[in-house]
Amino acid sequence: MLKFVKGHMESITGIEIYPIISLLIFFSFFVILFLWVFTAKKDYINTVSHIPLDNQNDTEL
Repeated sequence: MLKFVKGHMESITGIEIYPIISLLIFFSFFVILFLWVFTAKKDYINTVSHIPLDNQNDTEL
């Protein structure tokens, strides 16, 4: 099965750019996420981290 896919992919011209584009998208997403985590305000992080524990808006049946 893999030989069939590899042989078919080798016949397509210009396909070697797609793994490079995928790697760049993957790398840039995590770099941006990393920068956002370290530049986020501590008050915002604290507020968001307490949302799952907040029971004031829950209605009991």
